[in-house]
Amino acid sequence: MDHTRWLDEDEQKTWRAFLAATRLVFDRVERQMSQDSGIPQTYYELLVRLSEAPDRTLRMSALADNALSSRSRLSHAVARLEETGWVERSACLTDRRGSFARLTDEGMAALEAAAPGHVETVRTAVFDPLTREQQAALRDAAETIVAALADGAHPLGVGAPAADADRNG
Repeated sequence: MDHTRWLDEDEQKTWRAFLAATRLVFDRVERQMSQDSGIPQTYYELLVRLSEAPDRTLRMSALADNALSSRSRLSHAVARLEETGWVERSACLTDRRGSFARLTDEGMAALEAAAPGHVETVRTAVFDPLTREQQAALRDAAETIVAALADGAHPLGVGAPAADADRNG
């Protein structure tokens, strides 16, 4: 007995369009980030998350959840960002197992330098081709998928004001 719920023709087209669009956007953004600032998109996203947090500081576990990253992958990325002087790690005084990551002034400066090129690339790749209605539909669909798959993580932000989110991409 076959219980596989195969994709119908429209679903297959939607899936393939989604894959192509996300791959092309991610490749375009990664290429721009590499050429303009040398900051990988993954690291840029961590810097953005920290810049939006109170005191530019997040508990490592919260940063991992927000960035949809495993704890070990995040630890490696933060170690690399520490080497550049862009992030500092500190122990949690109330929980020996916990630690915090804080965006340094140097990290904020690097983020501010990288942000204009990043934002322009995102605008050109994602927003310029779409009407406001299409943007709203894309956001609605993406938020629905995130809610279904995020397992309690909060990848859509840490409650930063919209102006900060716009500035940092």
